[in-house]
Parts: sequence; structure tokens; C-alpha cells
Amino acid sequence: MRIKHIAPALLALASGFPAAALDIDSYLRAHAGVNSAHGGQTCFGLAGAESKYRLGNECGVYGELLLGQQLQRGTDGSTLKAYAMLNLGNNAASSNARRPQGGWTIGLPQAYLALENLPGLGGATLWAGRRYYKRESTHITDFMYWNPSGLGGGIENVPVGGLKFSYAFLHDDRQTMPNMQVGDIASRHDLQLRGLQVNPGGALELGLTLIHGNGSGGGDRHGGSMLTVQHRQTGVLGTGENRLVLQWGTGAGADNGATGDTANGSDVHRLRIVEGWQAQVNERLGAELVAVWQRDTAHDPAKAKTWASAGGRLSYGVTRHVKLLADIGHDRVAPKHGDVRRLTKFTGAVALSAGRGYFDRPELRLFFTQARWNDAARAAAADGDPLAANGIFGKALNGYTIGIALENCW
Repeated sequence: MRIKHIAPALLALASGFPAAALDIDSYLRAHAGVNSAHGGQTCFGLAGAESKYRLGNECGVYGELLLGQQLQRGTDGSTLKAYAMLNLGNNAASSNARRPQGGWTIGLPQAYLALENLPGLGGATLWAGRRYYKRESTHITDFMYWNPSGLGGGIENVPVGGLKFSYAFLHDDRQTMPNMQVGDIASRHDLQLRGLQVNPGGALELGLTLIHGNGSGGGDRHGGSMLTVQHRQTGVLGTGENRLVLQWGTGAGADNGATGDTANGSDVHRLRIVEGWQAQVNERLGAELVAVWQRDTAHDPAKAKTWASAGGRLSYGVTRHVKLLADIGHDRVAPKHGDVRRLTKFTGAVALSAGRGYFDRPELRLFFTQARWNDAARAAAADGDPLAANGIFGKALNGYTIGIALENCW
């Protein structure tokens, strides 16, 4: 979607709202640097891994602007609100550092209406439109392991015996799921039940995705399903949190709660375990750890592999506005046939920040990132990828970048 079409529409929408009534939620990150092969900012990711460790390892510029407007308030306390999000990104994040690309993409990943706080439904919400729906991710890798976003509608957070039930009927589109392949269009039923208390400070969150394959890309298009069980433990080391996740998907459901490859038959299965922990340990020290183990099985050996990832980040507030950061992560991909691929990435950084806390922003960082990989990782890299033999590092099995980064949310 082009900026000349979206920007005037959002400006016209915003101009019709009272200034004081418009809710704004924004995010921005920007990176610039040089690498050891005398090129520009370069990012390191392993073929077959579904995420990478972010610190000092994100290229280009990306921003989001979410606008929320109350349209009407009922006498019963319910409210009708409209939401719209504009996002803007530079495709340098996926470019070969030898061939800098300055192209920009713009989208409208969220645009929906929500009737919120309905007394007759215990404060539940009715909504319709395109939205990021109940996404769960690991912060240091930005891995959206549970992401049933899409275009549709539903009812959210209905009280059921002390729990919260949500149902959504969704249809995938490329604004909310930009990595969709041609033909990967399907209808989905998403059911979630959250808040099942199983121990002090700990609750289970359950999700079931049912996919009906009705793509128009030609050939056989299949459905599938995914089951998610997440245990969320709060109050870890004060305000910290731990999430332990088990997911099982089949067919087109072998993804993350959205629609995966609709060419997948019932022989395709995915088992995933995610462990994520983060805490502000004390006033100065913050930390986050993540581990992922994912096994894909299928008759087609090209779709069968095991991906494992483990890493963490530390943040230490030296002064009120100066922090030291360190991030290390290792990814391993073992295809059914072929050599095991490995990538290890380390980043150290010093940051000017709004505060000492782990999530305090804005943050301006000076970083050094070092990565090492093996021959199998180089052989599996896509044409022009920094790790590939025809990429910026050539036949080398290591490289580094030095740069600056700005990150803010407000």
C-alpha cells in the first residue's frame, strides 16, 4: 500500500478528532553502522531459524504509529472506539550490505472498531477489522511464537467462571501477516481461554486455532490446527515474569497461530517449546533469557528439521542515564538431510537512556556486534545474504559491525 494513499486518509481521520481525545501509541527504531568487510550496517540470521537476537542486529529504520479515538460513550459505561496503525520500514533490514537498498514500505496493519466494556457481557469487547490480535513474543528476539493476527472480528475477554474467553473468526491478509506466501489465504477460528490459576502468581493460557484452507493460489490447499498451552508466572524477582509455552501444530497450523503453508498436508507436524524469563532484578540490573526448541516433521525432507535457540541479555544502569548492555545468542538448525547449521552472535553496547531500567526508553546506543557461523550455515544462506559465499563476507565464517541505534516507544 502506497504512502500517497494512506497518509492523506489518516491525516483526514485525525483532523476530525478533538486533539485531547486522540490516543497515540508509537514505536521507532533506527540503526546505522559499518561492518568488517567495509560495508554498511549488516544483520546476522541463520537459514531455518525463525528469529535472530535483536540488540545491534537490526538494520534500517522501522516505526509504528497507532491512533485510537473514542467515537461514542454509552450511558452504561460502554465505549465505541476506532483504531488505526500506520507502519513505515526501510528494506535495508533484508538487503545485502554490498547492495544498499533505500526502498521504503508503508502499510496499515491495524484498522478496526471495538465496542469495549460491555456491562451485559461482563466488560467484554466486540471488535471487527484488521488488527494485531493477542500476540505473544520473546522481546530479545522479537519471535512471535503466538500471533493469530488477521482480518476479521470477534468477542474478547468474556468472563467465564473467573476465566477470560475470547473467540475470533479471521481471514489472513498481507497487511497483518507480511510473510504470507501466495495462496496462503484461509479462514481461521481462534479460541482462547486465559487466567486459569494453577499456583500462586501462575496461570495457564490456552489457545486453539482451527484453519479451513480455501486459498486461490492453485493446487491443493489444506487446513490445519494448532494448540497452545502457556504458563505465565508473575512476581518473579519482584516484577519479573516467566512464560513456558508448549505448542503443537499440524498442516497449515504448523506455524504460530496464524495460517502457515497451506500446501502442507496432514503429515506435517510442528512441536515447539518456548521458555522466556525477564526481570528487573534490582534498581540497576535487568535481565532476560530465552530458549526455543522446535521440531518439524514431514514426508518431504525439505520441510523436516529441528531448530534450537538459546540466549540472553543483561542491562546494567551505571548512572541514571547511562547503561551497559550485553546480548548473546546461539541458533542451531538440523535439517533431516544435510549438515547442522550454527550461528553465534554477541553484542556489547553502551547506551544513553531515559532511566536505569531494562525497558526504560528512549535509548541511544553505541554497539559492537560479532557473529560466527559454520560452513553449513554459509551453504544454506540465500543468495546475497551476508552469510552466503556471494554475500558481503565472502568465504569468511565470521564478521562484525559497529554502529549506533535509537529505540523509543511513547
